Amino acid sequence: MKFLDLTQDFSLHTPAFAGYAGPQIRWVKHLAFDRAGGQEITMTLHVSTHLDGPAHFMTGGKFIGDLPLDFLVGTACVVDLQRMGVGDYDIYGPEHFERWERDTGLKIEHGDILVIRTGYHRYYPENWTDRSRVDETRYFIRHPGPTRDFAEWVLKRGVRWIAIDAGSADHPMNTVIRRIRADEAEEAEKKLGRSLDEIFPKADYQIMHTLLFPHDVVHIENLGGQLDEVLDRKVLFGCFPWRFQGGEAALCRAVAMLE
Repeated sequence: MKFLDLTQDFSLHTPAFAGYAGPQIRWVKHLAFDRAGGQEITMTLHVSTHLDGPAHFMTGGKFIGDLPLDFLVGTACVVDLQRMGVGDYDIYGPEHFERWERDTGLKIEHGDILVIRTGYHRYYPENWTDRSRVDETRYFIRHPGPTRDFAEWVLKRGVRWIAIDAGSADHPMNTVIRRIRADEAEEAEKKLGRSLDEIFPKADYQIMHTLLFPHDVVHIENLGGQLDEVLDRKVLFGCFPWRFQGGEAALCRAVAMLE
């Protein structure tokens, strides 16, 4: 069996999502003096490739340690949206995934994991496979994303959970980014040709979190690594966070396993 690492790098330089603190890493023991090296890390959990647990967006939701391995490992459909021309600020919906089914002859079955490849992983500062196109602003602020109709379709199809190669499973203009980068919001409205208030009404704020997490349909964010080697196919896919009791999210290793 061949294992492909779909995880982005983690380091002192790894950027966190808007409003979250990035990692602070320091050596607290040194080999010369203590006969062993030791490090201390302080950070929020929404950095690098990580899994959001239900508790991230709902009181009483499951923690990371509550998610069993047989939930975290399974058959995944890897859908390449970039191939369909999806780009800066664009919106994707059920039609893109149904087109994928027609194009590939594959079916997104009840219980499948859905891996969404936008192509924006190439802009992530910690994209270890190719750092030639790093662009932190484009990565976090301009990636494509969905609206309510896609979130509802995910539930209707019985998708188990989602993984995406972007800073959020939600469209950036349906997050706090819309407020803190008003200049980019203006550009998004120009590109989309509609008011953001119309596309993302207040009741739908971060809909990929608020609608799906009560059903335990969680997601990996900041997927990347060797993702481009498994496009438009079904693979055995696993997410391996630590067994974090009381944790609302956790760094994870995302792995595609090929026969």
